[in-house]
Amino acid sequence: MNTNLPSPVLQVANLNVSYGSFKAVRDVSFDVRPGEIFGLLGPNGAGKTSTLSAIEGLLKPTSGAIYIAGFDNRKQPLHARASMGVQFQSTSFQPELTVSEIIRLYAGIHGISLSAERTAEILADIKLEDSGSKRFGQLSGGQQQRVSLVIATIHQPPLVLMDEPTTGLDPQSRRQLWVRIEAMRDRGHSILLTTHSMEEAESICDRIAIIDHGQIITIDTPQAIIDDNRERPEVIRASRRGKITLEDVFIGLTGSAIRS
Repeated sequence: MNTNLPSPVLQVANLNVSYGSFKAVRDVSFDVRPGEIFGLLGPNGAGKTSTLSAIEGLLKPTSGAIYIAGFDNRKQPLHARASMGVQFQSTSFQPELTVSEIIRLYAGIHGISLSAERTAEILADIKLEDSGSKRFGQLSGGQQQRVSLVIATIHQPPLVLMDEPTTGLDPQSRRQLWVRIEAMRDRGHSILLTTHSMEEAESICDRIAIIDHGQIITIDTPQAIIDDNRERPEVIRASRRGKITLEDVFIGLTGSAIRS
C-alpha cells in the first residue's frame, strides 16, 4: 500500500440522506483527489443533488461523514465552507448589478478587497474586459458562466463544486468552459461536477462515479468504466453505433426509462 499518496481534498464516507421515509442517498462513499476533475453522473432523481447539497452543508445528512480539506463539514462548518467554492447558477446573481460590482461584492464576502486595477485584470482574464459596466443580466449564458467561475474561485479554495455547469450553453461556449475548468485543475483546484453530458464526462473528467437510486454503481476513469462493462448484455443492447460509448454504459447500468 502506497502511504505517500496525498490526502483527498474531499472525502465522503457512508453518506445517507433521507426525506422522511424516502432514502435519497444510501451509503455513498467516494473521494476527490488533489488536482482532479471528478464527475458525478446519474439520471434525474438518482441522488446527485442531495449528495452535492450535503457536501455544501445545505442539508443535514441522516448519517455519514464529509471532510473538505481535512475539515469535518458538520463539526467545523466554517472551515469546511471556506475551503470550497460553489459555482452558482446564473439566476443566483443580482441581474441589476454590473459585472464589476458582482465580482467585488463576492470578493468582499470572502474578506478580499479588490482594487479597480485588479478587477480589470480579472475581467481581462475571462475575456470580458469591455463588459465590467454591463448589467449581469445583459451577458450571454457563456459569459455569465465565466463570471460564476471567477466568483467560485476568487478565494482560491482547494475544492470547487459545479452543478451541471454547461447546461444550456452552445457548443462553442461549452468547449471554452471545458478549457477553463481544466485550467482550474492545472492551477491546483480539485473539482467535483455533476453533469448529464456523457461527452463532457469523457472529455474533462479524470474519474467519474455513476449513481442511481441513491447508490454508487461504479467509480473509475471513463475509459476503464467503458472497458469493464462493454461485454454486459444490457450495455450491448444500449449501443446504437456499434462502438461502445460511455453513454451506452450509462444507459445499460441505469436503464433506458425516462426519469421525471
